[in-house]
Amino acid sequence: AGFPIASPGDFESVRDIAGAISGATVCGLARCNDADIDRAWEALRHARQPRIHVFLATSSIHREFKLRMNEDEVLARAVAGVTRARGVCADVEFSPEDAARTEIDFLCRVVEAVIAAGASTVNIPDTVGYATPEQMHHVIKSLRDRVPNIDKAVISVHCHDDLGLAVANSLAAVEAGAGQVECTINGIGERAGNCSLEEVVMALRTRGDHYHADTRIVTQRLVPTSRLVANITGIRVPRNKAIVGRNAFAHEAGIHQDGMLKERRTYEIMRPEDVGLERTDLVLGKHSGRAALADRAKALGYQLSPEQLQTVFERFKVLADRKKEIYDGDIAALCEQQFAALPEQFTFEGYTLSSESGSPPTVTLRVLQ
Repeated sequence: AGFPIASPGDFESVRDIAGAISGATVCGLARCNDADIDRAWEALRHARQPRIHVFLATSSIHREFKLRMNEDEVLARAVAGVTRARGVCADVEFSPEDAARTEIDFLCRVVEAVIAAGASTVNIPDTVGYATPEQMHHVIKSLRDRVPNIDKAVISVHCHDDLGLAVANSLAAVEAGAGQVECTINGIGERAGNCSLEEVVMALRTRGDHYHADTRIVTQRLVPTSRLVANITGIRVPRNKAIVGRNAFAHEAGIHQDGMLKERRTYEIMRPEDVGLERTDLVLGKHSGRAALADRAKALGYQLSPEQLQTVFERFKVLADRKKEIYDGDIAALCEQQFAALPEQFTFEGYTLSSESGSPPTVTLRVLQ
């Protein structure tokens, strides 16, 4: 829910969430020191299911340059932090920061020690987005194979997207036995972002045959929640964003559109309704074929003969070379030309667009009669 000691605003946010949320664990972040942990518990103490998440860097580069501590000192502080948190909260999570760049032998030592101290969840962060899916799978499998008390804790992962691998790394971790994935709506987060919640959820749901894992998330709320977060944060969702982008279920290629009209499953591996969209969009453009054009014309109320359809289709292709997307009004105008032979009364010559600060933009059209 937040980092209570970071600021008064963070503290109040965590406290308010803790008092309002039921049916989910509310977690507060803390470094491995008494002040952080006590502040986190103060914010969480009224939660129905509170959790304190303590963290400490473990990689060699962090030990040398940031912490200036050796392995034994880091291990002792990690255990002390978990012990302190466990003294006030029954549910404690521990993260060895920069775990993906931590020596595997030392990482196993740390994980075993913090579980013995009371951590019920051990989170493995790829803090700088450095890992590959194969590496993440190896790390999780090594923990499962080499840490004797690993069955007493849930293995979690927290992946950043600096190399565009956050989702792939998280799924590789699930495949290796991780039971929790830390992620964000729309993948928002530090630097290049975090693992995208909607992508992981739908990958697990769609490829359950491969991962043999699922979540209790109501997937029909994914798109509405994505758009809510985008509106609140002001961070626009790219049109081609998987699952929640506006083009995620839009088909323009003629071969794809023809297949979609015959059977949706030919080109859709999930239904738009499953993520909160009402329907699939067949976007008409220069790659669209006759079948999609005929279907759209019929939906607009035009019954075209084969000859009329051919004429409309030829004019449609000419228009599509000039416009990226063809709208219903364009289709209607093309179809109307087949039912009403109206003489051309005007010729469009050009236009002038004017815009200046503080005044509405204006357009002047030039036509020849």
